[in-house]
Amino acid sequence: MTSHDSQADSDVWDPFGTLRRALWIGGGQWAGKSTVARLLALRHGVTAYHYDYHDARGHNDRRIARRIARGEPADEPDPDEVWVRTTPEEMAAATLAGFRDRFAWALDDLRALVSGRPIVAEGWGLRPELVAPLLDSPRRMVVMVPTAEFRLRQARDLPRAGSLGHRVSDPVRAQANRLARDRLVAEDAVRGAHRLGIRVIEVDGSRDASAMAELVADHFGDCLPERESPGVSRPGRGAR
Repeated sequence: MTSHDSQADSDVWDPFGTLRRALWIGGGQWAGKSTVARLLALRHGVTAYHYDYHDARGHNDRRIARRIARGEPADEPDPDEVWVRTTPEEMAAATLAGFRDRFAWALDDLRALVSGRPIVAEGWGLRPELVAPLLDSPRRMVVMVPTAEFRLRQARDLPRAGSLGHRVSDPVRAQANRLARDRLVAEDAVRGAHRLGIRVIEVDGSRDASAMAELVADHFGDCLPERESPGVSRPGRGAR
């Protein structure tokens, strides 16, 4: 970490030490981040924090309050304006600009958690440049991004990836815009990770979810508790 990052780290309120002990999985949409975090929780006895769940539900009131404070309408924008009449580049820029406020809300959630083991926090809003000031080592974060082919496969095979969830006048164009936006946002995460020395894992579907979870667990190394194996005493993982 740079001296600027160290200074930023000292300024972050972390009453229970939860943030600095956390492990982070950021990256692009549809890369399998949530599945990997759940598998790590089951295998290593850690708690998984799913950013997308909180962002879409628990943070909505704060999002509305922020719009009102800015003098904007309280209601959500017209879906056509968001998904059809806006370019992917404009969509990506708006998404990236909003991540900083949304990250602050996620940190509020995480501060309230106290655990004897690290929290594994995953989500596309956990951007490398936002998380980096909290890290004592780049090993505490990994960025997962899908290849172009795997992103299209997910859009085809996953109902939640292939359906926009909003009524729009041109669903085909809206979905194309969404996929292009997701690609741009993922590319930004990769650039940020490379700049900060954080590992990027490109997901192409050649490994199943279990193998991906093992790969991420190996990256976290001794930051992650040893895999739970009831009734069996195992030595520590050791340095890698």
